[in-house]
Amino acid sequence: MDEVARLLTLLALLGGALTLLGGVCVWRLDETRRIRRTLIQALGGAPQPLLVARGHGVGIGFDLSRNLVVVTWDRGGWRLTYRLDELMGVELIVDRQVVARAFRGEPRRALDQLADAEERVRLRFVFDDPEHPDFEIDLWEPGDELRRGRLDAHEALHEANRWMARMDSILRRPAPRPAPVPVAAAPLPTPAEPPSPPRASPAAREPVGPLFGDDAFDDDEDALR
Repeated sequence: MDEVARLLTLLALLGGALTLLGGVCVWRLDETRRIRRTLIQALGGAPQPLLVARGHGVGIGFDLSRNLVVVTWDRGGWRLTYRLDELMGVELIVDRQVVARAFRGEPRRALDQLADAEERVRLRFVFDDPEHPDFEIDLWEPGDELRRGRLDAHEALHEANRWMARMDSILRRPAPRPAPVPVAAAPLPTPAEPPSPPRASPAAREPVGPLFGDDAFDDDEDALR
């Protein structure tokens, strides 16, 4: 009888440990937390403001004190960092039409009406970068209401409208002036000295990633559902 009691106690403890471990894994693999960790890693601190499209695996974060913008996709697996002055503008797309926009040097085109969307609610951030000129965040698509933690069409449109006002405020800020770089005086070359070689062009911006191992995402969607 004592052996049976000890076995039952051991099984109960094992079951509790597995339940706790599973809860920790679900918490760590949560999509929003992963995206937030990626943005914190890129910015060196908590992003402010921060936008995460739950269920779509994308997000954007700002560090206004350091004039940086970071975008991330693939549930935080990849990221790109821009300077704040490279952000040229933002468009709000409802279904297949641009209904509001805010760009540097242009008057803001505000959202006229909050009619519910039928196909999508999307924010498109436009950057001054020929290789990666824009980044799109879908705040709502059909079927999102059926999944836990996602916005419906009405909520997504209100959230997008708030972000348009926020972006208009950021875009109207004066562009930061780069700090002067001290240049040491170089001695004049003698006539016999060969000319200096041409400077190499700066390296192109490349996305950073993947930031997590493939094993960390195998069962992520199943765990969150």
